[in-house]
Amino acid sequence: MADSGSEDIAVIGNTDLTPSESENNLKNTMVEKGTSLLKKMEISVAEAEKRTGKNAVNMQETYTVYLIETRPVDAASEETNPVPDSLWRRYSEFELLRNYLLVTYPFAVVPPLPEKRAEFVWHKLSADNMDPDFVERRRVGLENFLLRVASHPALSSDKIFYLFLTEENGWKETVFETGFQAKADSRLKALNATFRVKNPDKRFVEMKHYGDELQSVISQLLRVRARAADRLYGVYKVHGNYGRVFSEWSAIEKEMGDGLQSAGHHMDAYAASVDDILEEEEHYADQLKEYLFYSDALRTVCRKHELTQYELEMAVQDLTSKKQQREELATGTIRTFSLKGMTSKLFGQETPEQREAKLKMLETQIEEGEELVKERNSECDEFVKSAWVDIERFKEQKDHDLRESLISYAIMQISMCKKGIQVWNNAKECFNKM
Repeated sequence: MADSGSEDIAVIGNTDLTPSESENNLKNTMVEKGTSLLKKMEISVAEAEKRTGKNAVNMQETYTVYLIETRPVDAASEETNPVPDSLWRRYSEFELLRNYLLVTYPFAVVPPLPEKRAEFVWHKLSADNMDPDFVERRRVGLENFLLRVASHPALSSDKIFYLFLTEENGWKETVFETGFQAKADSRLKALNATFRVKNPDKRFVEMKHYGDELQSVISQLLRVRARAADRLYGVYKVHGNYGRVFSEWSAIEKEMGDGLQSAGHHMDAYAASVDDILEEEEHYADQLKEYLFYSDALRTVCRKHELTQYELEMAVQDLTSKKQQREELATGTIRTFSLKGMTSKLFGQETPEQREAKLKMLETQIEEGEELVKERNSECDEFVKSAWVDIERFKEQKDHDLRESLISYAIMQISMCKKGIQVWNNAKECFNKM
């Protein structure tokens, strides 16, 4: 298990909160439980703004920028309410920051970014990434990403992350100067390690499989929710037909007219309420999507371990081969078929001087190989230790967040059903008065 001091991050602390209240609660919880950066600095993504400009190939494009605001915690607690420091960032800059963190902290389950384009949407919801509602949800997701990073035991103290929050100009150049892109593992190299590693760590194999399963079940859950939202929208809007019919009926009745018209108004209000309900549902869907994307971050750590283990095995294999060559050269015995062995038989044995030179070269290579194996072993051990601590921290965070999110979703559904019952109780009272 992770150290008891590991920091936990809550998405929702109070299950009776509305989405906007939950967002504020997230900030407060992270400040209470966070690491040094959040103890010193308040972080928020305050607003989004649409802009138009030229892109890299000198073509006109429309894009969205997000206003990041920071202020010292001490200043806020003293109630002086200073003007926060602020800067604008594009989504692509958030992507660059995350890519840097993935390479620099390969052992960490790096928090995911919110989706760039809407996925798992019900048919009435816009999939346009410039849609104001989508941009607002992404603003909340980007703030959540920053708070996640700022509360992470390792990521929060990174200099590049701090500059992302505080330096608008020159930040990209500083990131690229780190050379992180050259350190990034190629997909082909990682895939090769997956299939060729001989002694994978069972814990990481199981965790990678769990990441696959988690992604699958959350994807299914989001699809079910999208279908349910479609059906729910239809059911609510059909109640608007009750309102129309009752209103038309009331026009031809004298004694019953007022009651029918009042009942119709209740039905109209019920039909209109679905828009706010489904907007609130999207908030909970976004929380599930975060862990859909977290599952890939978890698998990324496991793939990195496979690559680390594979590099260790290749170093050991190369060292073993060099030692075997030394033994064969020293004894003159060829244990396995090789081109060198065939060459010796066809063209005669090497001279003592040639053999001595080769032995000397092999001794040097073996010394270097032993150092490399020692280095790879140390890297692998350190990676396993650091990664498993962070995986345990992530598991505690995930269990807490998803439990609270599902409870809040259930409470919202119960509240929605109670409103439906209340509408029909009100309609019944209208009918009783006729």
